[in-house]
Amino acid sequence: MQIAVVEDDDGVGDALVEALGTHGHQAVRMRRGSDLLLGHRGVDAVILDLGLPDADGLQVLRQLRAVSDVPVVILTARDDERSVVRGLRGGADDYLVKPARLAELLARLDVVTQRRRATGPSSAQTVTQGDVVVDLAAREVEVGGAPVSLTAKEFELLEVLVTRPGAAVSRQQLMDAVWGDAYVAISRTLDVHMTGLRAKLGRPGLISTIRGYGYRWGT
Repeated sequence: MQIAVVEDDDGVGDALVEALGTHGHQAVRMRRGSDLLLGHRGVDAVILDLGLPDADGLQVLRQLRAVSDVPVVILTARDDERSVVRGLRGGADDYLVKPARLAELLARLDVVTQRRRATGPSSAQTVTQGDVVVDLAAREVEVGGAPVSLTAKEFELLEVLVTRPGAAVSRQQLMDAVWGDAYVAISRTLDVHMTGLRAKLGRPGLISTIRGYGYRWGT
């Protein structure tokens, strides 16, 4: 399991990386909240300190949750009830106070990652909506039985939407998933690619706009 260790204290961070490694995990050390927001894709879980040099960890957690549901375990020296409540309500899967026992930390990581896998999105490789068929594995699209040629970015946008049928997907989530930027919520790049995708599909209303928020797949 690849785990992001977001901790600016070198002593604590290096110890966590070493301990996780001895238990078969691949730890990625990050010292700033911005490192996590730009590098969270591809990690299976996050250990997040709240006292970070560039931003409060609770704010980083809120920004992360706007674009990702990766499991997060807060590991911090803050032991007051208000911080615990804010952390859990802000989207953390668990909350531990330093110094935490390694065995307990590993057990809690296992629990939160198993829980997310059990409730994760469908693994279906083909999505059909009317006469539109999206083959996710082959990265191919057919409309009315005829193949449609999409650019790489157009297909990636389509993939994000079709794997969340009926769900509202924000512009920020799309930008992060396709361009890897958790900060950008408004971009002409997204507008241009979305316009091209809709034109190629040729099915008005299949991708609906949610004004001021984002888009939804499905009629």
